[in-house]
Amino acid sequence: STSTLRPTSPPEHGYPRPQLQRAHWTSLNGVWEFALDPDGRWHTPGQIRWNAEILVPYSPETPWSGIGDTGFYRRCWYRRTFEAPHLRHGERLLLHFGAVDWAATVWVNGSLAVCHEGGYTPFIADITEYIAHEGEQYIVVRVDDDPADLAKPRGKQDWQLEPHSIWYPRTTGIWQTVWLERVPSTWIESIRWTPSLDRWEIGFEAWTGGHHRDRLRLGVKLRAGDLLLADDTYTVVAGEVHRRIALSDPGIDDFRNELLWSPAKPTLIEAHLQLWAERGELLDEVRSYTALRTIGVQGDRIILNGRPYFLRMVLDQGYWPESGLTPPGDEAIQKDVKLVKAMGFNGVRKHQKIEDPRFLYWADKLGLLVWEEMPSAYRFTKRSI
Repeated sequence: STSTLRPTSPPEHGYPRPQLQRAHWTSLNGVWEFALDPDGRWHTPGQIRWNAEILVPYSPETPWSGIGDTGFYRRCWYRRTFEAPHLRHGERLLLHFGAVDWAATVWVNGSLAVCHEGGYTPFIADITEYIAHEGEQYIVVRVDDDPADLAKPRGKQDWQLEPHSIWYPRTTGIWQTVWLERVPSTWIESIRWTPSLDRWEIGFEAWTGGHHRDRLRLGVKLRAGDLLLADDTYTVVAGEVHRRIALSDPGIDDFRNELLWSPAKPTLIEAHLQLWAERGELLDEVRSYTALRTIGVQGDRIILNGRPYFLRMVLDQGYWPESGLTPPGDEAIQKDVKLVKAMGFNGVRKHQKIEDPRFLYWADKLGLLVWEEMPSAYRFTKRSI
């Protein structure tokens, strides 16, 4: 456990989405205006009586939020102002929420921007059209989370006033990072890596977002340390790329075995992606990472990289006494992973929780297997019309 002294600002936290990092982003973590609405009587931002402050991204049940209210309430409200970044011609401004439990309704400068259901999943809103040309902008978030509703995926959150048996305190509202991201009119929206040891390949898929453009090309560079593994360019077809990147066979002295990821040797492969328009115009640029690793089941054995692997795992609830479901910061995450490894474990089973992507990043980087489980978790985002 880290210190129980409440921070005045959120501890250091890296890029919220480690596998798709872009240069132009701004964290909105910090102090927000806050109001509890126990019976759900308020419905629009104009009705709210703002009477408190909360430290985002810690839920109001936690000590670090500054609220520390573990009672029953069906609704709560958040508000903060921000300075919108200067947008160049055609650029878009995306508002990201890492996770909000349970149902979130978001207004930007008084306009409904997005609605989302699902307490453990991220969602995004393109808020470009709602931003004023100058001056302060403001965001209002309404969160609905009925503590008595046992039908929705809730993880280990208790439905009784005081936690009992194997259950933990409830989590309401924003509990992962809120952030802004500036993107071009056409951008790299999502990617996926799928390694294959049978063929010594890394499957790569990418999808573009925003304004549709023809004749796009996507450049992909892969490196392991100083070693260049691939430098390829693909044509984007119908806004997508689906390719397999073969790692060259060097002959007898096969260095590719040194690239295999395992808890004992967590080798990561860094990726640099560039989206190009015709005539050499660079549209978008992101950083990512992957690893050469396969895992599966053969009979009653776990197979890692084609060989039987004995799992020594600890059951990890993913709760911190100061901050609940929210990791206190990158330093605390690293300490958690290092302590698990120091005790002789090679993995953790995250019990009834979809973990913060920063935890998964440090597990990948420091060498820890993560087994996540969250039955029936889903995302459902309604975009404004």
